[in-house]
Amino acid sequence: MSESGPSKGPAPPAMGSDGQDTPPPPARPEFVRETLDSTSFGVVEKPIPLVLRILGRREVRKLLIMIALGAIWQLYTVSLNKELLFPRLTSTMQALVEGIASGGLLLRSWFSIKVLLQGYALGVALAAVLTIAAITSQVGNDLLETLTAMFNPLPGVALLPLAMLWFGLGSGALIFVLIHSVVWAVALNTHSGFKSVSTTLRMVGRNYGLTGFRYVSKILIPAAFPSILTGLKVSWAFAWRTLIASELVFGVTSGSGGLGWFIYENKNQLEIPAVFAGLFMVILIGLFMDAVVFRQIEQRTVKKWGMQS
Repeated sequence: MSESGPSKGPAPPAMGSDGQDTPPPPARPEFVRETLDSTSFGVVEKPIPLVLRILGRREVRKLLIMIALGAIWQLYTVSLNKELLFPRLTSTMQALVEGIASGGLLLRSWFSIKVLLQGYALGVALAAVLTIAAITSQVGNDLLETLTAMFNPLPGVALLPLAMLWFGLGSGALIFVLIHSVVWAVALNTHSGFKSVSTTLRMVGRNYGLTGFRYVSKILIPAAFPSILTGLKVSWAFAWRTLIASELVFGVTSGSGGLGWFIYENKNQLEIPAVFAGLFMVILIGLFMDAVVFRQIEQRTVKKWGMQS
């Protein structure tokens, strides 16, 4: 009795789509490649020259740009040769060093910074209140949009005469116009950042039972901090410009004046290098705030959290 089972003959040819037999694919010979010595590859890693490493730093590039601008300034003023119209860079630097050495320029700078910090802090606090109200209720949102549309186009200096009538000849008038310059930029950027927070993060906060201020501080502020930081930078620039312009118009408060008054006073005395020294001090303070203060905040927040490259 023979066993029944499948026959062990050759495999039948494959059938094509048209029902005809197709030949099997040709056999492919094996490829054997020899391992090459790594020394034959040439230069794989080349050290970066020292000059390129130095130029790769942002601070060095900015310093070179400032040196180039200073050189252009010096060359132009030497060719112009009109100190009362445009003093030389060397004359300006000499007036700046003399003003710092005498202490007068530092005292004027500190007076302006002190007033600016007061107005800036109050403006940021007011913007925070308006933004929290706008993000937590529809009435607050309508209020912020209405107030922003009404008062944001108004320049702070235009409100200075009214501020002088309301708050008298003191620092209160300057602080009032500074608050006006700060609050709208911070509120607009913060509110825009809150609205751009993803729905997923919002749902996470709601699922954890966060409401009110805890919801804003734990979810919205960290997620929207790049926009908040932009608002802080923009409002600082607005406030700084408004303060200097107001001091040029407002003059002395409480028996002393700031950088704006220093510039105005030296202009009346035709001390043009000192005028440019005051302007240069305004620029230096602005560079310090951008390159040191806000840069450190950015490094410790949005850069550390991976929100910006």
